[in-house]
Amino acid sequence: MNETMVCTVGNVATQPVYREPASGGSARFRLAVTSRYWDREKGTWTDGHTNFFTVWANRQLASNTMASLNVGDPVIVQGRLKVRSETRDGSNRTWADIDALAIGHDLARGTSAFRRSARTEPGTAAPPAPQPEPAWETPAGTSAGTPAEMPAEMPAGDTKSPQRREPAAVT
Repeated sequence: MNETMVCTVGNVATQPVYREPASGGSARFRLAVTSRYWDREKGTWTDGHTNFFTVWANRQLASNTMASLNVGDPVIVQGRLKVRSETRDGSNRTWADIDALAIGHDLARGTSAFRRSARTEPGTAAPPAPQPEPAWETPAGTSAGTPAEMPAEMPAGDTKSPQRREPAAVT
């Protein structure tokens, strides 16, 4: 409940690595997050300090990470921040990890094509079959009545929008 949630925007710094422990798939990669600021003296944008985070993804997110990310990709990562400290050979070391809940390409810096993945976790049902799109418009020459009176679809080649009729006055 009292976890530190973060949302970071940066670039994939290392190729994602996948492993399959008994608890389910896991992937990790390094994320580089560099601050930028406007330098008034130079009149240009300047890079500031770069922070590196190890991003951990689990289960289906791990599989999707492996299939989607490459070094240099601009991404947005949301998850729980975990900071670890350790003393090795007399020196203190600190790491910042993100236990990812969501990872996506940063569409402000490029395009991406989404493909829904099949569920692979045991015990999950297959996704429901796609349903046809309902006809939301009333064809010309008919009134907007009950759903049973609505046609299943617009006639082929009909590119005009249907005319709307005002409801008859009730007396």
